Amino acid sequence: MNWLQRYVRPEQVRELSLLLLIIVAVIVFGSMIDNYYTSRTFNRIASSVAIITIVAVGQTLVVLTRNIDLSVGSIVGCTAYFTGTLLAQNNDLHPLLVVLAAVALGSVLGAINGVFVAWGRVPSIIVTLGTLAIYRGLLVDLSGAKTVTTDSLPSWLVDLPRVNLFAIGEFDFRAMFMLALMIVIIFQVGTSFLALGRRLYAIGSNPDAAKLIGLPIKRLVFLTFVLSGALSGLAGFVTLARFGNITVEAGRGLELEVVAAVVVGGVNIFGGSGTIMGAMLGAIMIGILEQSLFRLQISEFWRDALLGLLILLAVASDAVILQRLRSLWARADLKFIAKPPDDGPAPERRAPP
Repeated sequence: MNWLQRYVRPEQVRELSLLLLIIVAVIVFGSMIDNYYTSRTFNRIASSVAIITIVAVGQTLVVLTRNIDLSVGSIVGCTAYFTGTLLAQNNDLHPLLVVLAAVALGSVLGAINGVFVAWGRVPSIIVTLGTLAIYRGLLVDLSGAKTVTTDSLPSWLVDLPRVNLFAIGEFDFRAMFMLALMIVIIFQVGTSFLALGRRLYAIGSNPDAAKLIGLPIKRLVFLTFVLSGALSGLAGFVTLARFGNITVEAGRGLELEVVAAVVVGGVNIFGGSGTIMGAMLGAIMIGILEQSLFRLQISEFWRDALLGLLILLAVASDAVILQRLRSLWARADLKFIAKPPDDGPAPERRAPP
């Protein structure tokens, strides 16, 4: 492996370019929208980014294994609604129990996906497309068209979105955003340095080779869907805290934003490449676009169209970037092979006696 292969990777190129795009987007929208550079704008974007990021972390784990989870929006909606209903009926429940209930419900729904994909060998896009509709249908049927309202929820949950952990100048860093950031750090470290994380990359890079060396592919794929469901359940709790009023439409369309964040963040849709940190950068980009276009009064249909365009551009640019890097790697290898070995100075010759 030459130095270029060691230090220049496709996801690093994507993450750096995405960071520059985020800066450009902030500058452009700041010139178009009055009072854009305020703490209010920052908090709105941060609240949106927190939900997308938490779900995108789980989606990244699934995509790394060459799968996809399209049911995340319905899982977020189910957990937000049923957790809200539980709290509305029992205001004295401990906050930790409420969070655990949301995560547990999300884990069960994710496990159903994992069983069909890992052991049923049904393509993940088919399974999760089906459960996207099934989970939403169950929510509509069991809810009885009732709405969870803010006035029925305990005060600690209603006040949670405004809880500040610290501030830098006039910008407050609120608890929900910091929770998302903590999850990103934990899973970034786990996928980078733990054996479990490296196995996910191995499965996505070459499933046949992973099987030959004895990796438990089915169990690992099942685990990624359970983690995706659990994080979607946590995002459902955050959604409940952020909006308060929850209907059966909660979380609808979130899967498009999450897939866009993951793919735009440099996670290869064909598995084996990408980082959790890149997915968070993608979520920040989506959050900026979502909130800024809303303030510009752009139709939500055009916003969805823009997300679709971003997905297409991200997948296409992945192929272009990877092709260019492979070409550079090949040239560096040829130079490395053609270069004569440096064996030190030639031995000194002496005249025969």
